[in-house]
Amino acid sequence: MKPALERPAVGREPAFVTRVRLRARRRVLWMRSLWDSYPLPAQHGLAIPDAEVDRILAARLPSAEKEYYAGHAEARELTREIEVADEAAAADPRWRRLTTGLSLEPAETDLLALALTVEIDPWWRRVCGYLHDDATQQQATPWLAASLFHWTPDTRLGPSGSLLRWRLARPSESAADPWSTSAPWLADPQLVPWLLREHDAQPPPGPGAEWIAAPGVPCLYPDELETTHRFSRFFLQGRDTPAELEIAAPQGAGKRTLVTQLAARLAKPLLAVSPGPGDGDAERLTCAVRLARLEGAILYLGGAETLDERLWIPLRGRIPLAVHGVSARRQWPPHPGIVRQSVLLPRLNAADRNALWLRLTGGRPAPGFLADAPLLPAELSAAARSLAAGSDAVRETCRALLYHSPGDLFQELPLPYEWRDIVLPDSMARQLEEIEAQVRLRSAVLDDWGFERLTPMGRGFSALFAGPSGTGKTMAAQVVARSLGLALRRVDLSAVVNKYIGETEKRLKLVFDACERDQAILFFDEADALFGKRTEVKDAHDRYANIEVNYLLQRMEGYDGLAILATNRKEDLDRAFLRRLRFIVDFPPPGPAERLRLWKRMLPEKSPAGLPLLEANLKFDIVARSIEITGASIQSAALRAAFLARAAGARIGASHIHSAVRSELAKNGRTLRDSDLEALP
Repeated sequence: MKPALERPAVGREPAFVTRVRLRARRRVLWMRSLWDSYPLPAQHGLAIPDAEVDRILAARLPSAEKEYYAGHAEARELTREIEVADEAAAADPRWRRLTTGLSLEPAETDLLALALTVEIDPWWRRVCGYLHDDATQQQATPWLAASLFHWTPDTRLGPSGSLLRWRLARPSESAADPWSTSAPWLADPQLVPWLLREHDAQPPPGPGAEWIAAPGVPCLYPDELETTHRFSRFFLQGRDTPAELEIAAPQGAGKRTLVTQLAARLAKPLLAVSPGPGDGDAERLTCAVRLARLEGAILYLGGAETLDERLWIPLRGRIPLAVHGVSARRQWPPHPGIVRQSVLLPRLNAADRNALWLRLTGGRPAPGFLADAPLLPAELSAAARSLAAGSDAVRETCRALLYHSPGDLFQELPLPYEWRDIVLPDSMARQLEEIEAQVRLRSAVLDDWGFERLTPMGRGFSALFAGPSGTGKTMAAQVVARSLGLALRRVDLSAVVNKYIGETEKRLKLVFDACERDQAILFFDEADALFGKRTEVKDAHDRYANIEVNYLLQRMEGYDGLAILATNRKEDLDRAFLRRLRFIVDFPPPGPAERLRLWKRMLPEKSPAGLPLLEANLKFDIVARSIEITGASIQSAALRAAFLARAAGARIGASHIHSAVRSELAKNGRTLRDSDLEALP
């Protein structure tokens, strides 16, 4: 007889390993008794000895093995210890949570215990080879588990079992037939630290997942936190109905922070997992759901809108509460056994953003341009980090965060003009000043005074600048933009309008989306080309043309910024569209008084260096009174006169102005008579 294996000290291994070890020791006694009864010759080469065949045939009698265990003193003692170990394993809370919580069958529990034992201690591979009586079989197999745990002959494992469903163990890829009784099985290594960790330690989360603790910051969305808490608490109070909670908000709005605060209020651990690149999402999600179920944790799926629903549907309902973080609400297939709620996080108002800024910067006041900047919490945090470099750095950081170019669909206009540079009638100037004031005071009136309820379609502004070409519509837009400190972007109609159905709307959406967040002013020049009257539908072309106009009307209403439309054909615009505009500013051609101011502004008396530029006694009142031209024409004529004078080596005089005005009028098919300017000195 070979000496019996020495028993290890009690209490140094998990109970499920003890179950395997004791059965292996008992099985070794039986195998050695067979080997002693049928000794092999010292040298037998490749031939199969008679004794080996006799031993194999004898070992296949189950009754003989059971009789041996009953009659052998050490085997009887091991059987009693096995019964104690089985009870200890059944009472172990972590092992019980794994086997019963994941609905393992008894045979699956046995095979998993054997595979985990090999994973915990690689020396067990040699034990497996010994118990297989085959040095090449050094992993757990269904045959070995059946031999150790005495499975019934009809016990078989299949692909639909819990071991594979939960990725607890799997057949080796080298197995010719994964469902053969001799196929080697491997346990998930992530289970080992979970089973062996200290009582108060948090288990490793596995690939692509992480445990999230509450950040310890005030809640930005108290109403939504209360709503989600009531919903989650109801379904976590011992009810069997699983629940799904969807939190919708743009990336950076604080969805994950809100979920951590929800988990803290529920006194539940939070496990976060995000879909990743490649083909590992199925295993990543399954392992995360498995761990959340075992730990009684809430599972948070960040970026769930990118998740292939075919991967999630098989896992739905397997944990009490799953939270999906999405950028926009997503429609999932209905599930009769799951209750689902969707919560949309509101946009932070100016007061909330200011409070967050003060908290992030230790009480340092926010720059003025941040008042209406619709920054998300994550973006505010990034801007606050740049504050040490000055307010200009903060402005550039905000611009980079808010602006995403849609390509060549618009052109950013320069802003060289101020209020003093534009010449308008007093009534028009007051209208432009009112537009500026409303944009500047939007947060104060809508948020602080609570008037947002009167703007259900959007917080933005729309204005129409109508008048002949050259009357100052573009210049007025530039003045307003500069005064507000906002970018002015002129839409390129040649790039936006497309003959293919639906393309114009897609490109317009890119334009609106790109300008909305950084509060840029949208400028549609020659707006009648886009916002023309809707026509009677006579063919498919008319129908889709009307759809474009309808889309524009709706998008203009919802645009959260200032949109300025300029046209010299106001009568061609759709009347329904005009009714929805907040401001309509008519730009008439300048009168004599405005023309005189324009001439004097365009032709200064001295250069920046102090040199005289005009001939003595040159006056503009006659030309301003007698020649009806627009401000743009006056600007062009003044520039032309300056070049003519410089070329002649003289100061700007009446002849230069006369020639320049004549050329400007000729552009529009008008003729200037000499008598019109005869009064000029």
